[in-house]
Amino acid sequence: MDIFLQILYTILIFGFLIFIHELGHFTVAKLSKIKVNEFSIGMGPALIKKKGKETIYSLRLLPIGGYVKMEGEDEESEEEGSFSKKPVLIRIAVVVAGAFMNILLGFIVTAILVFSSPQLPSTTVAEFNDGAVSSSYGLEVGDSIIEVNGKKINIYMDMSAAFSRTYGSDNVNITVLRNGEEIELTGVKFETYEVAEGMYSIYPDFKVYAKEKTFLNTVHETFFRTISFVTLTYESSGDLITGRASIQYLSGPVGTSEVIAEAARSGWDSILYLIALITINLGVVNMLPLPALDGGRFVFLLIELIRGKPINQKYESVIHLIGMALLLLLMIVITFKDIFFPIY
Repeated sequence: MDIFLQILYTILIFGFLIFIHELGHFTVAKLSKIKVNEFSIGMGPALIKKKGKETIYSLRLLPIGGYVKMEGEDEESEEEGSFSKKPVLIRIAVVVAGAFMNILLGFIVTAILVFSSPQLPSTTVAEFNDGAVSSSYGLEVGDSIIEVNGKKINIYMDMSAAFSRTYGSDNVNITVLRNGEEIELTGVKFETYEVAEGMYSIYPDFKVYAKEKTFLNTVHETFFRTISFVTLTYESSGDLITGRASIQYLSGPVGTSEVIAEAARSGWDSILYLIALITINLGVVNMLPLPALDGGRFVFLLIELIRGKPINQKYESVIHLIGMALLLLLMIVITFKDIFFPIY
C-alpha cells in the first residue's frame, strides 16, 4: 500500500475513535450542564478553530489524542457550570463516558461483523485435521469445549484466545460436554507454532461445527465477542505489567499503521474487525487506574466519594501532570521501537 494511503487510513481511523471517545465526555458534560470550554481532536498547534455558543471546537496538528476541557476541571472555579461544583456521581459519569462510548462502538461494529457473517462457529469438535495430536489425549468428535485451563468458554473466540495464552506450553486442561456430561481432560497436547520471535502458541487441530444463525445466537455471539475483546485487553495489560510479555510487542501509532495497512489489503471485514479491537482497547486502557488517564481521574473521584471530600486539587493536578509526562515518554520509546526495531 502507498505510504500516503497508509498514513491517511491511520489518521482517519484514530481520529474517528478519538472523536467518539471525546464525544462521550462532551455529551454527558453538556447534559449535566457543565460548561465545556473546548472540544479538541488532536494535540499541539490548532489547525482549525471554531467558536460555538460557549465552546471552542478545534482540530489540532498531532493526531495522538484529544480532550474536552471543562470549566473547573483542573483549576478552582466558582463559575456556574463548573465541573468541580457538580456532585461526584455526575463527575464520575462524565469521566467514564469516553471509555463507555469506545466500548459501545466496539459492540456495534462487532454486531455488524457478526450479522453479516455467513455462519457462526461453535466450540463443538466436528472433525480432526490430518495428523491431529489432541485426538490421542481423549478429545473426541462431538465434544463441546466449555473450559480451557480454568477459563470458561462461551464462544469460539474465547477458545482461540485461551489456546493462544499457554505461554509456550504444548498442553492444556480442557473440560468438555459429552453426551450431556462434563468431562475433564488433563494434559491434552497440541502442536505449537511461533507467533513472533520468542513467543509460542498452540492452535486447535480440529474443525468445529457451525451454529444455527438465529437472532438470539447472533446477539449472544456479538455480546461475548465484545466481552472477549475487553478481557483480552486487560490480560495483555497484565502481561506487560507482570513481565510475561515484553514491551517489544507493544505497538504505537507507527506499528499500528502497518497493521491497518494489512487489514486494508484484506478487505472491509478486516478493517471493521481492527476498528472494533482498537476502539475497545482505547476504552479499556483509558480506564486503567493510571494518572492522566480517565481511570486515574476515576480513582480520585472514588476516593472523594468514600471519604466525603476531594483530594487537594493542586496535588491531583501534579500527579496527573507527572502521569502525562511518563505516558508521553512511553509513547516516544514505543514509536522509536516501531521505527527502528519493528516486529512485523
